[in-house]
Amino acid sequence: MADLTNFARWDPDVKAAVQVAGDGPGLDATYDIAVTGTTLRYRVVRFDEPRTLQATASTSLLTSTDTTTVAAHEGGSLVTYDAQLTLNGPDLTDSELQDVFNEIGHKAAAGLAEALAGTTV
Repeated sequence: MADLTNFARWDPDVKAAVQVAGDGPGLDATYDIAVTGTTLRYRVVRFDEPRTLQATASTSLLTSTDTTTVAAHEGGSLVTYDAQLTLNGPDLTDSELQDVFNEIGHKAAAGLAEALAGTTV
């Protein structure tokens, strides 16, 4: 979960994921995540191994803040992945693309649950 190159294994919208700075997972590790039409450069801004990782990417159109938490739960683990997408720019409103963002999130959640051999709760 801490190595963002794994995004491509579970998020169907990620075409490729490559680490471009840092030596493995950790604070300030940087990754290029290619999605349809663009590449987002994520930088790890919070890393509390093995519980929490937060990474951000920003373009002229949007900022993505992705937070992954892992907690012990009923003999296994509860993984929470939260992606907050915020549109940048004075003429854009978040509500205009909320349905698109939600669809992307639901597909990613299903892919993550499958990759971890778990279930979505």
